[in-house]
Amino acid sequence: MFGDLFEEDYSSVSNNQYGKGKKLKTKALEPPAPREFTNLSGIRNQGGTCYLNSLLQTLHFTPEFREALFSLGPEELGSLEDKDKPDAKVRVIPLQLQRLFAQLLLLDQEAASTEDLTDSFGWTSNEEMRQHDVQELNRILFSALETSLVGTSGHDLINRLYHGTVVNQIVCKECKNTSEKQEDFLDLTVAVKNVSGLEDALWNMYVEEEVFDCDNLYYCETCDKLVKATKSELDDLEYIYDLFSVIIHKGGCYGGHYHVYIKDIDHLGNWQFQEEKSKPDVNLKDLKNEEEIDDPLMILKAILLQEKNNLIPVDQLGQKLMKKIGVSWNKKYRKHHGPLRKFLQLHSQMFLLSSDESTVTLLKSPPLQAGPASRRPDQHVFQTPTAEAPGFHDTASCPHWFDINDSKVQPIEEKDIEQQFQGKESAYMLFYRKSQLQRPPEAQANPRYKVPCHLLNEMDAANVKLQINRAEDSNVELHLHLGPRYRFFNGALHPVGSQTESVWDLTFDKRKTLGDLRQSVFQLLEFWEGDMILSVAKLVPAGLHVYQTLDGDELTLSDNAIADGEDIFVWNGMEVGGVQIQTGVDCEPLLLNVLHVKTGSGGEKGGQLVDSAHVFPSNAEVASVFAALAIPGDVIFIDRAEAAGEERWSAVPREDMKRTFRELGLRNGSSILIRDSNDDDSLLPKQGRWISRTNEINWLQVKNLCQSEAEQKEVKITATVNTVVFDIRTKAIKELKLMEELVENSCLRPVDRNGKLLCPVPDSYTLKAAELKLGSSLGLCLGKAPTPSQLFLFFAVGSDIQPGTEMEILVEETVSVSDCLKLMLEKSGLPGETWHLRKMDWCYEAGEPLCAEDATLKELMICSGDTLLLVEGKLPPPGFLKVPIWWYQLWEPSGQWKSHQNGSSYTPSRGEGWGAASTQGAPGKMPVEVSLLYVGDIEISEDATLVDLKSQAMALPPFSDFVVPSPAFLRAWTVESKRPGRLLRTNQQQLKDYKLGRRTEVCLEPLQKEENLGPQDVLLRTQMRIPAERAYAPALDVVWDTARGWTACSLRQRVASFYSLPVEKIEIAKYFPEKFEWLPISSWNQQVTKRKKKKKQDNLQGPPYYLKDGDTIGVKNLLADDDEDFSTIRDDTGKEKQKQLALGRKRSQEALRVHSSSAEGPARSRGPEASLSIHVGSFQ
Repeated sequence: MFGDLFEEDYSSVSNNQYGKGKKLKTKALEPPAPREFTNLSGIRNQGGTCYLNSLLQTLHFTPEFREALFSLGPEELGSLEDKDKPDAKVRVIPLQLQRLFAQLLLLDQEAASTEDLTDSFGWTSNEEMRQHDVQELNRILFSALETSLVGTSGHDLINRLYHGTVVNQIVCKECKNTSEKQEDFLDLTVAVKNVSGLEDALWNMYVEEEVFDCDNLYYCETCDKLVKATKSELDDLEYIYDLFSVIIHKGGCYGGHYHVYIKDIDHLGNWQFQEEKSKPDVNLKDLKNEEEIDDPLMILKAILLQEKNNLIPVDQLGQKLMKKIGVSWNKKYRKHHGPLRKFLQLHSQMFLLSSDESTVTLLKSPPLQAGPASRRPDQHVFQTPTAEAPGFHDTASCPHWFDINDSKVQPIEEKDIEQQFQGKESAYMLFYRKSQLQRPPEAQANPRYKVPCHLLNEMDAANVKLQINRAEDSNVELHLHLGPRYRFFNGALHPVGSQTESVWDLTFDKRKTLGDLRQSVFQLLEFWEGDMILSVAKLVPAGLHVYQTLDGDELTLSDNAIADGEDIFVWNGMEVGGVQIQTGVDCEPLLLNVLHVKTGSGGEKGGQLVDSAHVFPSNAEVASVFAALAIPGDVIFIDRAEAAGEERWSAVPREDMKRTFRELGLRNGSSILIRDSNDDDSLLPKQGRWISRTNEINWLQVKNLCQSEAEQKEVKITATVNTVVFDIRTKAIKELKLMEELVENSCLRPVDRNGKLLCPVPDSYTLKAAELKLGSSLGLCLGKAPTPSQLFLFFAVGSDIQPGTEMEILVEETVSVSDCLKLMLEKSGLPGETWHLRKMDWCYEAGEPLCAEDATLKELMICSGDTLLLVEGKLPPPGFLKVPIWWYQLWEPSGQWKSHQNGSSYTPSRGEGWGAASTQGAPGKMPVEVSLLYVGDIEISEDATLVDLKSQAMALPPFSDFVVPSPAFLRAWTVESKRPGRLLRTNQQQLKDYKLGRRTEVCLEPLQKEENLGPQDVLLRTQMRIPAERAYAPALDVVWDTARGWTACSLRQRVASFYSLPVEKIEIAKYFPEKFEWLPISSWNQQVTKRKKKKKQDNLQGPPYYLKDGDTIGVKNLLADDDEDFSTIRDDTGKEKQKQLALGRKRSQEALRVHSSSAEGPARSRGPEASLSIHVGSFQ
């Protein structure tokens, strides 16, 4: 079938072999995918080469064949670089086999290519698309190798490993003469039809006696006649053979598909069923005992031993750990060992973290099982599969089996092999090894064993190149938008704090799965609690909008069509800041320009159009504009900007008012015009004239703000979008009849809708470049506009900015932050050096401080028009935090503070001198106020631990009034809205791991005994309700272990155990102090068992409870109290106060509305204000 395809001619290379008739092959995508969880490489199918792949994998997993081939060096085989030289003797086939085997062993790719090997065979692409018989291939390949190795030390390789002899004995029944005949073989053929198994087939073919009689007599030379005789083969009792490869054929006689079952004799692969996530792979399965599996030190060491230079990014370390043991670090070890980074820090004698804690290095690497011959000091391994750490493979254990199907490699149970001897998918070719053959210990789990040095170097270099290519081509940059750092208003999501707090950038391999991404995000966001949903989002002009949720943790990022630069919104999948979020393209927010005719103070219509921006969901009805904006009118015109001629604006028919914005073709930036159908014809005549009037907006209004005497205060200047600003300015000076000197010392500044002067516009800009709209207002002011190298900045003193209090300054963009600060202090007349600068964020609040004092404004991306704030207080040095410290205590009327742990009291001596921030506390019989008493500020390094913060706080003078034995007797909380917020639970964790930020405040709570809260423990304040009274006993701390879930049943059991009550005889409820309300927590999980999202519903972290550390839980003893009410008299009082405050605010708003109406004269009734409106200028 193959003819002389394998014959080699050492004298020359034929044209036909290396090009003639050759078709272009489809190359694999670059770079190839890395190896999967089995750590074994498959072989790509070239179209019909599955039979070749199965045989090559079998030969590769035959250690004796592989190592015999590797033992032949370049001095015997030649070099592939010389194969095209006329006089070179290059044995291409064995060289290409060596190279392929090295790739299968060492190259980090999912599947190797046989194109170079089949090229050496002289195959064309037509041959590679045609399927052949694997047994015939085996015989021809062996023959070709024998021919290729003539004259080398491997000339007898095939004969030595695979040659066998069958001795046929024929015994004459009459003279007993024995005749023997030897037959050579490389493989044995057996008939398996109508036999029970392979042993019976071998017995029938080679053991059972054959009788010559009747019509089939044997001619005996001794007797010289036909006689009865028996034929048999000699029994070979010297060796026992073990099956190690089964080539499977699926299909019929004329076609089908091959794959192979192979026993991993040298333990090169990881034997783990991918679907059995809870089971460890072969490495961990072979550990000596369960204690070794539970030792994270050994597992982390083993993972690092496989990395080049024993170094790996920390997030990848967590991912590889999960692949090794089947569960994440948080589920397996965090309760007893804390976060992964903390564990690495605590074992600094073994692990070294980089300064930014992004990578970890193994300091002391124990020797591998491979001997000196397999790993030399001058060899540099880069992500090449290497030997596992001691203990990961038990060399005495039985090797495991793998199913290798072209590119895919999967583990298989040995018992499943028995099923492959029948039916359409059957064992076709079997390979055996002598049982007496023993592998050396250094070969176990060591793919580098016996590989020649030049191939080791080639594979190491190829792995380096692969990693570089993957880093360039396979990584995607993801922008993680953190749900807790966002709020929903004006129709879209907007960050609450700075960009660095709200959006984190993550570089991730798109070949990894969504589950891997979710695990990495969990490890990054250590503060995250509850379910995590990843959704694709997009920044639209209105803000951030969420589109679809990513599903299928087993799918890769490529399968999920995640592109480079994708925005991913991280949230709980339901709400943001208590507001339920609509997702999808249907409700995408649209930013529309709304025009309407300006109304005077007396209600009269003017000739000027007012243009403002507003946000609407794209699936909202067009008629919703009237209610949302409260603009007088009942007719809507849509700007058909793409239409030609006069028919640009078209009225929306009344029957189309219920159609959505999207259905009418509106998109971001579209314009709509609202008018009143009762407008008289002189102002709004027929549609054609109205369109003409609309297009007449070809002017700018310039106001004289130079404080010069002039007959005119403002003038309209005719312009187009391409008019240069300098021309408008000079024309305005001329028409306003101002002094010509102003041409050299004046500028034009846009005026916003509130009358504020914005940044001056450079003279060289056109209206289009300056983004100035025709019909807008400009102020002619003294002073020159900034040059391209200058910045025009607003600045104000303090963080509480009042409109109109900003000052202005013109500085070079290359000025440093410290010099800019000095200029602003000098202009504002402020003394002292204890000031720093902050940039005002988009919601007009003080943002992050400008810490890099030596950095230029340009480097910090400060732009003209930005507002900087002068805030009192010197910034700490880089890498340090300035943390306000508060004392957290429960005040009683006696002036004593209560301990939550056992209710004991202490009395401060100078507490009355501290600044106190009274907050709503847990209700009790005697009202107990939770107070935060200001102690002072500390300056501390971000690298310091939580216990260092506590120790430094204890050195503040007010702490001398209390007896606190050690920092272990203090509990730390962040301060949020003047209340204890997030619990900081690990004393040895560094402050930067908590991601406190530069505006975080911390309160310290005294304890009566040390506590050691685990990562799954939740601290709750419980109060027992006093029977027959609407009051509660003092609060006591209860630690609840949530390892088994945040379920109501689990919490009820913990509370019942704490108070020594039967679980069915208690009722519990969570207290919401800001609402003065109690929400009962019952076993409501039984009511949602039929819901698909049962797990999300049965989670007290989610709505409606949002349970967290420090929450108050009321407890009712049903044996003594059967009242269904949880509230107290204090709750009634608080609700009544809230009601009165709300009523007062409503009355004030109504009075203000009446006053405004009387001042402006009669006007049409306006609809309610809608939260969908937004001012475009705030986002530019």
